[in-house]
Amino acid sequence: MKMQVFSILLLSVSWLSCTSPTKKGTSPQEPEKKVETKNVEPEKPAPAEKTMKEQADEFLKQYQAEYARLEGDLTTTFWKAANSGADADFAEAGRTELALRAYHSDPAMFKKIESFLAKKAELEPLVVRQLEVAYLAFKENQLPQDQLKVLVEKGKEIEKLNNTFRGKIGDKEYSNNELLKLLAMEKDSRKRQAAWEALKQVGAQTGPKLVELAKIRNKAARLLGYANFWDMRIRMQEHDPKMIMEIFEGLEKLTAEPFKKLKAKMDAQIAKKLKVKVADLRPWHYDNPFFQEAPPSAEIDLDVFFKGKKEQDIIDIAKKFFAEIDLPMDDLAARSDFFERKGKDQHAFCITMNRAEDVRMLLNVKPTAQWMDTMLHETGHAVYYKWIDRKHPYNLREAAHIFTTEAVAMMFGALAKNPLWLTEVVKADPKLVKKTKAAILEQRKLEQLIFARWAMVMLHFEKALYENPDQDLNKLWWDLVERLQMLKRPEGRNLPDWASKPHFTIAPVYYHNYALGELFAAQMRASIARDLKHQGPISEMSWNQKIIGQKLIKEVFGPGMTIPWPQFVEKVTGSKLSADAFAAEVGN
Repeated sequence: MKMQVFSILLLSVSWLSCTSPTKKGTSPQEPEKKVETKNVEPEKPAPAEKTMKEQADEFLKQYQAEYARLEGDLTTTFWKAANSGADADFAEAGRTELALRAYHSDPAMFKKIESFLAKKAELEPLVVRQLEVAYLAFKENQLPQDQLKVLVEKGKEIEKLNNTFRGKIGDKEYSNNELLKLLAMEKDSRKRQAAWEALKQVGAQTGPKLVELAKIRNKAARLLGYANFWDMRIRMQEHDPKMIMEIFEGLEKLTAEPFKKLKAKMDAQIAKKLKVKVADLRPWHYDNPFFQEAPPSAEIDLDVFFKGKKEQDIIDIAKKFFAEIDLPMDDLAARSDFFERKGKDQHAFCITMNRAEDVRMLLNVKPTAQWMDTMLHETGHAVYYKWIDRKHPYNLREAAHIFTTEAVAMMFGALAKNPLWLTEVVKADPKLVKKTKAAILEQRKLEQLIFARWAMVMLHFEKALYENPDQDLNKLWWDLVERLQMLKRPEGRNLPDWASKPHFTIAPVYYHNYALGELFAAQMRASIARDLKHQGPISEMSWNQKIIGQKLIKEVFGPGMTIPWPQFVEKVTGSKLSADAFAAEVGN
């Protein structure tokens, strides 16, 4: 276009110079004629074509504004639905989610992003990063509107079922918290089994729906050029599938012996406590229905440190602690919802409403060690969101990766099992803490190992689920549980127990990030210890230091998603993500 305009301008100039009369060109025999001239305005040059940088900046400015508006609608309606449980609110949340997906399904915008990235050498790194993150959001949604609608509606249907379902023992309904309390307190094996089965009852309803949803998700993934939904989600999270499987294979080998050893000791304690033989232990003899958390040991029940406390005390402890490390959370607590009530989501989560100052948490707090852990965990997410630099472009005002925010949450949640923290912050009896210190630390190590093995079950099961949704999933589930968690399956049971886990719906192909989070959390603890010049076991490092919060704000929270996670992890901890630091914590 530039060449064409330039040529026309040259021709105009040539024509004027050739036809303009001069004395030299007039015959002397003829009188000189007066030539009338008209005021002709020169042609205005056509506007220059915008540079690639200008085009990208203009595109991103419009994109970020609309993205912020649509996501704001979604977070508002999601928060309302989670708190009310009302059909109308879930329907509205589904509508706003669909609107956000539809926006990211625009093929013209997607092609525009692809064209910019094809010439990323002409763009600044921060612009390229915005486009890379936008590309991932658009890629997943390059589907027909009718398919997007089905994906959202099917997911919301199962999500609502999980949130509002109440298990039954006989004719009586129980909340999840009530059933979990039965598992924690009851010593009669038959009653424990009844509570465990009640917690699994939702699976019979959600199982067939999840298989149907898996097939719909696979169809969508294949339309986008992926092998299946698992393959798509892994790659969309900026992971290499081969790398993920290699990490988990290493974790399985690394944790096999220490897990086997500690589980044998734990099983002996549980068998003695419940008056059963070790050989007769079944999944309901453990306090968590998925055996993803360590049950209290015979030597120390961590709930003893919270005896006599009220629900509000758990929140107040967290507020005081985070203020002491220079991460005040009073504003976060003021916007959050902490207590159980009918219709409300029974789980826990953190949400940033606008990727700015409005960050909220939803919990159902009880005065227990588990809920202290959960309170610290969700606040870890919240302070991360709060201190991401708000000068970053909207779509980069996010954690460096989903596993990095999980790492921060896990790092703080683990303090609920730290002897020094219990003494300094919870104000637990120093003599009792000293007496039970070894048992507390062993329990913490067991917790790490149990969770690592549980995360392996989720990874392998979801991978297999999407590779072949028609296989015998009930059998597959228990095959993995027996191999990786070393639990015995209930005799003759053939029900979709796996489907009672809500993550299959609300956070599909996500659990591997929890495990990666544990690895990164271990690396961060080692990095903090080096910065503090701490000598001795990391478990004996005092966390009541402002420098910890300041380090996290500057190095972990502030950068947001401005750099890809591999470089981020190395910059924060001084080494690439690996199992080394985790191995040091669980293997000694």
